[in-house]
Amino acid sequence: MLASREALWVSLQIGGPALVAMLLVGLAVSVFQALTQIQEASLGFLPKIGALAGVLVLLGPFMAGVLRGYAEGLFLTIVAVGGAP
Repeated sequence: MLASREALWVSLQIGGPALVAMLLVGLAVSVFQALTQIQEASLGFLPKIGALAGVLVLLGPFMAGVLRGYAEGLFLTIVAVGGAP
């Protein structure tokens, strides 16, 4: 139970910022398209890719640290359960 809760928390920490950034960019582009009546498909796609790249550049070290900490905790738990000396 604890491992699954920790896995959900880690996935929220890693995926959350990227999803929120893409949601906000998508909302802004949708409002822009509605106001200007420009219905170009690439206009909605390209800014999202840019936002995702920016989030990954800014928060990449944090995400890697979270994954490293989670993996380290899992390995320590496996060793503790296995009873290795």
